[in-house]
Amino acid sequence: MNDTIGQDPQKPVVLITGASGNLGSALTQRLAETYRVIGLDREEGEDVFAFDITEEETVRSALEKVRAQHGDHLAAVIHLAAYFDFSGEENPLYEQVNEKGTRHLLQALQGFRVDRFIYSGTMLLHRPSAPGIPITEDTPIEPGWAYPASKARTEEVIRAEHGGIPYALLHLAGLYDEQTAVPTLAEQIRRIYERDPKSHAYSGDLSTGQAFLHRADMLEAFARTVDRRADLPEEVTILIGEREAMGYDALQRRIAQLIHGTEDWETLSVPKPIAAAGAWAQVKAEPVVPDDFDQGEEPFIKPFMIRMADDHYELDISRAEELLGWRPKHSLRETLPAMIANMKQDPAGWYEANGLTKPHWLQAAEGRDDPEALRTRAEEAFRTAHARNIWAHFLNIGLGAWMMTAPVILGYTQLTGLLVSDMAAGLLVMIGSFLALSWRAALVRWGVAAVAVWIMTAPLLFWTESAAAYLNGTLAGAVIFALAVCVRPAPGVGTMAATTGPTIPPGWDYSPSDWTQRMPVIALAFIGLFVSRYLAAYQMDHVGGVWEPFFAGAPDNPKNGTEEIITSDISEAWPVPDAGLGALTYLLEILIGFVGSARRWRTMPWLVLIFGIMIVPLGVVSITFIIIQPILLGTWCTLCLITAAAMLIQIPYAVDELIATCQFLGRRKRAGAPVLRVLLTGDTDDGPDDRRDESFERPVGTVLRDMLGGGVNVTWGLAASAAIGLWLMFTRLTLGTEGTLANTDHLIGALALTIAVSAMAESIRAARFLNVCLGAALVICALVMEASWLQSGADIVAGVALMLVSLPRGPVRHSYGGWSRVVV
Repeated sequence: MNDTIGQDPQKPVVLITGASGNLGSALTQRLAETYRVIGLDREEGEDVFAFDITEEETVRSALEKVRAQHGDHLAAVIHLAAYFDFSGEENPLYEQVNEKGTRHLLQALQGFRVDRFIYSGTMLLHRPSAPGIPITEDTPIEPGWAYPASKARTEEVIRAEHGGIPYALLHLAGLYDEQTAVPTLAEQIRRIYERDPKSHAYSGDLSTGQAFLHRADMLEAFARTVDRRADLPEEVTILIGEREAMGYDALQRRIAQLIHGTEDWETLSVPKPIAAAGAWAQVKAEPVVPDDFDQGEEPFIKPFMIRMADDHYELDISRAEELLGWRPKHSLRETLPAMIANMKQDPAGWYEANGLTKPHWLQAAEGRDDPEALRTRAEEAFRTAHARNIWAHFLNIGLGAWMMTAPVILGYTQLTGLLVSDMAAGLLVMIGSFLALSWRAALVRWGVAAVAVWIMTAPLLFWTESAAAYLNGTLAGAVIFALAVCVRPAPGVGTMAATTGPTIPPGWDYSPSDWTQRMPVIALAFIGLFVSRYLAAYQMDHVGGVWEPFFAGAPDNPKNGTEEIITSDISEAWPVPDAGLGALTYLLEILIGFVGSARRWRTMPWLVLIFGIMIVPLGVVSITFIIIQPILLGTWCTLCLITAAAMLIQIPYAVDELIATCQFLGRRKRAGAPVLRVLLTGDTDDGPDDRRDESFERPVGTVLRDMLGGGVNVTWGLAASAAIGLWLMFTRLTLGTEGTLANTDHLIGALALTIAVSAMAESIRAARFLNVCLGAALVICALVMEASWLQSGADIVAGVALMLVSLPRGPVRHSYGGWSRVVV
C-alpha cells in the first residue's frame, strides 16, 4: 500500500480512528492541507489501516504498521471510533467498543510520541441546567442515559490509561448542517413535516432546549485543537457548541413556519406519566405491528426520553474561546431556513441522509412527481374544503348539546341507562366536534362518527320503552354521523390518493364509485330502513300491531304472520330487537354510501370493504331468514319479504365497487406497497391523474339509465331463472305441495332467486352456473321425494328449465380490467 499518495511526508502526522466514517472523512479533508492524515478503521483503504478496536492484538498490529511506515511521532490522535444507539438501553458494545477499545488504543500508543490525544465526547454527560444557566466544563458529570454514561466511563479510562500522553476531551453539542441533523432534531423536523399528531405534544418544559453545533464549526474546533496541541494544558476538557439553546416551543414554531408557513404551531405539554405510558405502550406494541404498515421502523420516542424532556443544555464556551480562539460561525436559528429549503427541495434525499424511513406517500411519489408539490397541493385542497364545510362541525356541537338535554325535553329521564348514555355521548360529540374545527384533527371526525353509531345503537341495547327516545337516537345519530364524515373533505385519505391517480379503475370503462352507482343502493336501503324501523317499533312495544295483508298466523294465535315471525323464538334469541338491528344496518348503508368521492374505490378501500360486507354477506343472511320462515315458523312475513328483496337487489349494484377495490389492493401489493397502509389511507393507481366527479348536469333519462344500468343488466336467462326461483318459493300456495318437497322447493327457489339477481351484475355473471347445480338438485329431489305426479312433474320441468336458462351469458356492456376474463 502506498501511504504517501497525496500526502507530504514532511507534514506532522495525525491519526484518526473511525477515519472512514462520515465525520472522519470530513475531518481528514479539513486537516489534509496542514497534516499528513492517516486512519484506523474496520476496513482497509487509502491511508487507512484495518483494525478491530475490540481486539487488543489487531489494535497493536495496526499501530505497528503505522510505526513502520510513518514513524513513532504523532502530532495528534483523534479518537472518533465509538458505538452509539438511540434505544436508551445498555448494550455490551458500549463496554467493548467505547471503554475497552479506548483502553486498547491508549495502551498501544504508549510506545509512540503523541503530542495530543483528542477525544470526541458529548455535552450530555454533564448534569443538565435550566434556561439562563449555562453549563461549564466544571458542571458535575451526571449522564442521564446509556450513551453519555458510556462516554463518561470512557473518559475515566482515558484519565487512567493516558500515561504521559496529553489529552483534550471535546464535549460536543448536537451536530447538524444544511442537510443532516442529530437524530432528535431530524425526528422533530420529520414529525412537523408529516404533521404527525405527536408533533403537537411534548412531555417537558417548553422553554428548555439544547445547544447545537454546525459540522463546519466542529471541524474547525478539532483543527484548532490539533494546531494548539502544545499550548493546551496537559489534561483539558472543552465544551464545543453554540451559546444559544432555543427552547423547544420556539424551535417547533420556527420549523413549522419554515415548512408550513404557519406561526401558530401549538405544542401541548403532556404530563410525564401519560407520555411515559404512551411511549412504553408504543415500544411494547411495536413488534406486533404488521411490517407492511410501519415497514418495521421502531418508535423513536422511548420512555427514557420522557424522563429527560426537561433537560436543558445551554453552554458557556468561554474556555473554547480562550484556549482555542474558537467561536461558532453558524447558528441553528440562522441555518434552519437552508435546512428546511433543502428538505423541501429533495424530501426523499433528506430522509435518506438522516437515516429516516420515508412515509409511504413519499416513496410512492418518487419518479412520478415533485413530492413537496404533491404534499402542498393535497394540504391546500384539504384546508380549503375543510373551511367551506366547517359549519358542519359547529352544527354537530349543537347536536351534541341537544343529546345532553334530549332526555329532559323528550321525557325519558326515568330510563337511567339511556339517560346516562345519551348525555355522555352528547358530551363526547361536543368535544370531538370542537376538536374537528381544526383541519389538523380531521381523524377525530371518525371518532365523532363512532359516537354517532353508539347513539343510534343505544336505544336497541336498552330496549327503550320510549318511542321518542328511539326516534331521537335514530335521527340525531344519523345527522351527527353525516355531518362528521359525509361532508367533504373525507378524513383519512393519504396524500398520494388525494392528489394522483385515476377516477376510473385501470381497464374499466366506468367508476363503480360514481354517484349513479351508489344511488340505487342508497334508495333500496331507505326502503329497508323504513320497513325495518316499523317492525322494530312493534318489537319494542311502540306500536300495537303490524300491517300484514296476506299471511294469517296460527288459528289459536291472534297475531298475524308478520307479528308471529318477529316475536318468534328465533327473533327473540337476539340480545337486541333483530328488526332494529336490520334498521341500523340499512341506515349505516345509507350513511356510508354518501361518504367519499367517485375515487373512493382506491382512496378509501377500508370503507368500501365495510360497505360491501354490509350488503353482500348481510344480504345472504337476510335471504337465509326468509328461507327459514315457512320451514321453521310455518308462516310468512310480507314486510320481511320486502326488506329481503331490497337487500337482495342491492347486491348486484354494490359488488362491482368491491371487486374494483380488491383489484386495486392486489395491484398495490404486487407493486410492493404496504397493503395495510394502502387499505387504511388509500393510494394512487395506474393511469392518468384524473379528478373527475360524477355530474348530474345531464338529461334525466341519461342519469336514470346510468343509475339503473351501470354494470347491471337483466338478461332473459336471468329473468327466467328469477321467475322460476320465485315460483318455487310458493309451491305451497300454487300446487299445494307439502312436507319435505315443499321445503326443498322453497330452499332451492330462494337460492336460485338470490343467485339470479346477484348474477345480474356483469362482474359476477359467472355465478349463474350455480343455478345449473340447483336445477339438477331439484330434479333429483322431485324423483326421490314423495309427492303427486303434478308436483313432481312441475319440479322436474322447473329444474330442467333452470339449468337451460342459466347457460347463456347474455350481453356484457362494460369492461372490468383483468376481471373481465372471469365474466363468462
